[in-house]
Amino acid sequence: PLRGRTQEALLVWTTTPWTLTSNVAAAVGPELTYVKAVAEDGWTYYLAEGTVKQVLKGKYAVVEKLKGQDMLGWTYTGPFDELPAVQELSIPDFHRIIPWDEVGEEEGTGIVHIAPGCGAEDFQLGQEYGLPALAPLTEEGAFLKGFDWLTGRDVHDTAGDIFADLEKKGRLYRVDPYTHRYPVCWRCGTPLVFRLVDEWFINMGELYDKPREEVTAEEKARSLRYQIMDVVDDITWVPEFGHDREMDWLRNMHDWMISKKRYWGLALPIWVCDNPDCGHHEVIGSEEELRERAVAGWEDFEGHTPHRPYVDAVKLRCPKCGGTLTRVKDVGNPWLDAGSVAYSTLQYRTNRAFWEQWFPADWISESFPGQFRNWFYSLITMSTVFENRAPTKVVHGYSLLFAEDGRPMHKSWGNAIWFDEAADKMGVDTMRWLFLNQKLDQNLIFGYSKADETRRRFIIPLRNVYAFFITYARIDGWEPPAELLDNPSRLTEGQPNVWSPWSDAAAPTVLDRWIIARLRETISAMTEGLESYVPLASAQPAEAFLDDLSNWYVRRSRRRFWAARGENVTTDADKEAAYQTLYTVLVNLAKLLAPLMPFLAEAMYQNLVRNVDAGAPESVHHCLWPTAEPLLPPEKVLVEAMAAVRQAATLGHSVRAVGNLKVRQPLARALIAADPRRREVLSRLLGLLADELNVKEVTFVAQEDELVDYYLLPVNRVLGPKFGKRFPLVRKALTQLAAATAVARLHAGEALSLALADGSEATLAPDEVLVQTQPRAGYGVAGEGGLVVALDTQITPELAQEGLAREIVRRVQELRKQAGYELTDRVMVQYRAEGELAEAIAAFHDLIASEVLADALEPASAPAGDKVLEDTVNGNSVVISLAKVG
Repeated sequence: PLRGRTQEALLVWTTTPWTLTSNVAAAVGPELTYVKAVAEDGWTYYLAEGTVKQVLKGKYAVVEKLKGQDMLGWTYTGPFDELPAVQELSIPDFHRIIPWDEVGEEEGTGIVHIAPGCGAEDFQLGQEYGLPALAPLTEEGAFLKGFDWLTGRDVHDTAGDIFADLEKKGRLYRVDPYTHRYPVCWRCGTPLVFRLVDEWFINMGELYDKPREEVTAEEKARSLRYQIMDVVDDITWVPEFGHDREMDWLRNMHDWMISKKRYWGLALPIWVCDNPDCGHHEVIGSEEELRERAVAGWEDFEGHTPHRPYVDAVKLRCPKCGGTLTRVKDVGNPWLDAGSVAYSTLQYRTNRAFWEQWFPADWISESFPGQFRNWFYSLITMSTVFENRAPTKVVHGYSLLFAEDGRPMHKSWGNAIWFDEAADKMGVDTMRWLFLNQKLDQNLIFGYSKADETRRRFIIPLRNVYAFFITYARIDGWEPPAELLDNPSRLTEGQPNVWSPWSDAAAPTVLDRWIIARLRETISAMTEGLESYVPLASAQPAEAFLDDLSNWYVRRSRRRFWAARGENVTTDADKEAAYQTLYTVLVNLAKLLAPLMPFLAEAMYQNLVRNVDAGAPESVHHCLWPTAEPLLPPEKVLVEAMAAVRQAATLGHSVRAVGNLKVRQPLARALIAADPRRREVLSRLLGLLADELNVKEVTFVAQEDELVDYYLLPVNRVLGPKFGKRFPLVRKALTQLAAATAVARLHAGEALSLALADGSEATLAPDEVLVQTQPRAGYGVAGEGGLVVALDTQITPELAQEGLAREIVRRVQELRKQAGYELTDRVMVQYRAEGELAEAIAAFHDLIASEVLADALEPASAPAGDKVLEDTVNGNSVVISLAKVG
């Protein structure tokens, strides 16, 4: 009710009824329009004009409109002025209307009740307008003494009774259910309440209204925040935006609250005079100072850490009034303690030489949400105050970990995965590789399907390559020569030779030299990635290298491992080179992966190195990190050429897939159109490309138009509106151009000039013309990035026969697997076939026998053996049997 105005009242709203017990003022928007409404209940109410229809009940009449500024200073009687605690602070004397620009009419009544002891914004307004702050709650959230019938009651259980009390006093207008944002406990979901308490702060200094570079040395000396900014500049932030976030916090932060109302924690070293009229306080800087100044209680504290209750027993003499100083009950904010680790853990106070040896840290890491205003901030602040130096060279941050449903993990939601469970089911190396492949600024989606994807993409291919090498090395009894047993663990021992890791007994091929060059590139890339503290920059080069190793080197080198030893010197030297190359790659890959996938890397190292060299370091983690010499120009050309071959092979395989041509079916030739540079590097490896594409020859053509026909079409949505009725003439003229010449101009970024049938001219930009290609008859064509590959799809009788023979090879190999034969077992094959299939087997008898390790490949009317297969090949029936020799 308004004082001095009969039956007139402010309609004030709140979503926290318990705070009404501590009301001091009412706030209005000074520029808002308010109404004076006479209601049928006999009262006259004041509220914002925009809220009338939603708030007022029954019939009413608006008799006056006024601005909020016109209401400032009106006084009123509060809702709980009868409470002793309210009377004790003379709060009724402060009840008045104050301005607040944040008041709106989108919700409520446009008049907000202000309780400075019950909310942060209310407290700030109270400070601005000199209002008392009545804090009604204990630490347990119960009402204090002086609140009459509310004293001792839990704040969360009082809303209903507060409504009833207001209604009994005629102060309740209406109660409505209202959904709004409200803070809750993250653990149990209980609503939180604001409680006003005294705390201790560190003054962070003024924020000057000028660019930072214009702040003078004197101004900086008076403001800690600017001193911290200078230290922040000395740190490398990963990701880089961390620097901007920390600076933003420093520009917008308030003073640093360092106290907590808890029992356990490092005690704040602040002693306050027991004499309330004195109020002197001091900060004690060390245990020695505390002992020297103690006048009582030292014997209770001595031998204990600075925790309650022992440290509370120590009393000091007040230098101001001669009374005693008692330690404040507060303990330190945990971040105050965490921020001191660069000093507290390195004997800063007791052994400065030791601290100098280890300070600053090379690197710290934490999930960055919240840490820019918590640990990063506290760590840098403490170090700025102590030494004005950065506590670390690098701050490494990363985003959050979410469940596969895209939400944070919570036990109550059923989407949490515990570490032990994940470690058992997916493996810790899989978990690590999943983390390493994550962009630091994006939240990681973690779960078993993601782990399966990671395992399929990297770990299984790596294990397959490793198993392939081990299998054939055991079959052949191969062990690395002494030259390859080079695994130093100390810098004084030098670095292993990754440039030319072959003994004199090996004859390395172009594939061997290429994969070693790629290994050296990968060593350099992963080293750079780790030194930059960006995990993805190490994981991606490793994955790219494994793709080269598994899908190209090993696949293209299988026959070298299959070859029988001792048949001729050339084959033996080639096979030795393959073994030495793959061994070198796997050993160095294990070392590269050691800090990233420690368990798999250790298993590989123990088998590859320790099993054959007892003098090698006991663990891969004892070995030096690999180093690699930069590639020489010829090696760079080799890597470039192999990349071009792989691209050409991919395009060729896509042609086969589109044309339903099996890779086992040989074709006559492949034709390539490429720029001069790519043609040059490809020409070095045409034999390798021909073998991969299963074609008899690879040749180059001068221009792409030798492989395709071009069709020029207008971009209708652009040229239709542009030319209107002339558009059909443009379309016709476009079809009459020399297509190959026009395409060359378009690829060069030049416009096309058209002479239209009506005698006019038109100019078309490159993005206004659509170029479609159609393979020439008898060819399949695919292109990408300026490289075009065409396959001659005409299959001659001879090629058809070879294709049938390769189908037989595939079926015999499948029978070998079904029979469980060893890879080196020799076999005898019988078959029954007719017509073109029989002719193909006869024509390619030696090829089939060589591929399947057959001592005999014979026709039979009733093939018999360990395994028998009845099948059809291109519509031809065939029966094949298999028996092991010996």
